[in-house]
Amino acid sequence: MSDYLPIAEHGVIGDLRSAALVGTDGTVDWFCPRRFDRPSVFASLLDAGRGGHWRLHPTSEVSNRHQFYYPDSNILITRFLTEHGIVEVQDFLVLLRPHDDEHRQRLVRRVTSVRGTVGMRVEVAPRPDYAREHPSVSGTAGGVRFEGSDVTLDLSSTVSLETADGAATAAFDLAEGRTEVFVLEIGEGTGELVEVEDADALFEGTVGFWQRWLSGSTYSGRWRERVHRSALTLKLLTHEPTGAVVAAPTMGLPERIGGERNWDYRYVWMRDAAFTLYALLRLGFTEEAAAFIGWLTDRFSGGQDGERGPLRVLYSIDGDDDVAEHELDHLEGYRGSRPVRVGNAAADQLQLDIYGEIIDSVYLYDKHGDGVSHDDWTNLVVILDWLREHWDRPDEGIWETRAGRQHHVFSRLMCWVAIERMIRMARRRGLPGDVAAWTETRDAIYHQIMERGWNAELGSFVQRYGATTLDASVLLMPMVKFCAPTEPRFLSTLDAINRDLVVDTLVFRYDPEDSPDGLDGDEGTFSMCSFWNVEAMTRAGRLDHARIALEKMFSYGNHLGLYAEEIGLTGDQLGNFPQAFTHLSLISSAINLDRALG
Repeated sequence: MSDYLPIAEHGVIGDLRSAALVGTDGTVDWFCPRRFDRPSVFASLLDAGRGGHWRLHPTSEVSNRHQFYYPDSNILITRFLTEHGIVEVQDFLVLLRPHDDEHRQRLVRRVTSVRGTVGMRVEVAPRPDYAREHPSVSGTAGGVRFEGSDVTLDLSSTVSLETADGAATAAFDLAEGRTEVFVLEIGEGTGELVEVEDADALFEGTVGFWQRWLSGSTYSGRWRERVHRSALTLKLLTHEPTGAVVAAPTMGLPERIGGERNWDYRYVWMRDAAFTLYALLRLGFTEEAAAFIGWLTDRFSGGQDGERGPLRVLYSIDGDDDVAEHELDHLEGYRGSRPVRVGNAAADQLQLDIYGEIIDSVYLYDKHGDGVSHDDWTNLVVILDWLREHWDRPDEGIWETRAGRQHHVFSRLMCWVAIERMIRMARRRGLPGDVAAWTETRDAIYHQIMERGWNAELGSFVQRYGATTLDASVLLMPMVKFCAPTEPRFLSTLDAINRDLVVDTLVFRYDPEDSPDGLDGDEGTFSMCSFWNVEAMTRAGRLDHARIALEKMFSYGNHLGLYAEEIGLTGDQLGNFPQAFTHLSLISSAINLDRALG
């Protein structure tokens, strides 16, 4: 399985419609055209032999490789150091202006010899529909056209291309100071010859877009570069036409190499997206928050379902809840990690905590944004009425267990949050609602958590009622204002989690042996839980411990400051990449610690 780069050896580029992963070896090994959730055309990340790829690399031996982003942008630069000289490959998806109705999806690769003359080779081998198709290939005035049953790709190039076996290739020498350009347009383009000057203009326009956007950040604290890279990553995971925010741009990347914990994250998890809104608001990006609130409130008017409630755990980018899970048996999976799944069966689960995260995000927008409308408030009241009748039910919980429903403490906690935030909004703005009845339910949940979610023998809040399992999700208790950060029970819980679930600064979400989740194999530490721990220690006043934990967590990011979902035993990044939840947790923990340090 040596054909697979480590997950961390990738950067990501995007155009607020989709994203592509580019390895440090110069290979685009993951790209879904048009949208995040469409079938891939490059998927060698999930099957090195048949998945499809776009390689661009020196023909001579490479002594070293570096990868970095052009300042304050999502334009990726990969530099190769060879015995004959130095070359740079600049990769980006064109993005010229916000909300562009005439947007053309174009993946641009510019390669320049910085020093010396270096031999280069390019190979473009798209395999549409998750590599279930071999495209037809034809020549155009400026290059090559690839056609599948549902996608057309126009490749323009400043070098002459040869075609064979569904691929376009070229070998060329790049003299010092010379630049060659490749542009892959999704859909039928003009087919005309691309000019270096055209690519220069696209580069400058895309740089300008990202730098103008980031200039809206209000953060200027200690970890500005880290926070801003996470902000750019969150923006990259936004689908601008709808306002949706996907959990990650990838699918099938394993939580354990060779294991079965391989999920499709190219959808909108209500929980993740709601926390993303919080992070963006903290940085001053109100436009993205407004767009997501618009997407979110469109879900409020959905039909009632006595089993799963008025809202779903996750949706497609368009807000459809039909994301049926199935397996792609023809793909071998990343380093043999099978099955490779498309869709996600978690959509059919009951996860009661999502109501807290969603209503909390609306509360924050109502407080810091334009305010909730009459229709949205009316729908929220209906949703809350359902929650008041069903909060005391077992569910699959935040970790989406496939071992049966339980009475999860975190689910109860977020039900408390949902009702508490509705009470706040009603009182602050004089909005109509049965505040007395809401208060009665809120208090009942509070007492139940304190009585049944607390294990006096362990000195800790636990994962679920009647269990002795510790769970990192309860680290959020003071962050959601359920208790003071100096509450003795919380401080004792913080001590217990750091004793039993933390290795160095890395935090396990829970112990799967103590709490089976219906899946085989172990897993790594969850990076978002590690950032939660930083914030919990910050709020508890343990600033020295929080600061070293945050600095150590920065060292676990990849060379670009990007994070997958988990960190494995060897320190490798595992799971889908990059993950929104981890980056928003980084932003929150850094902002709060920076403020606490003064």
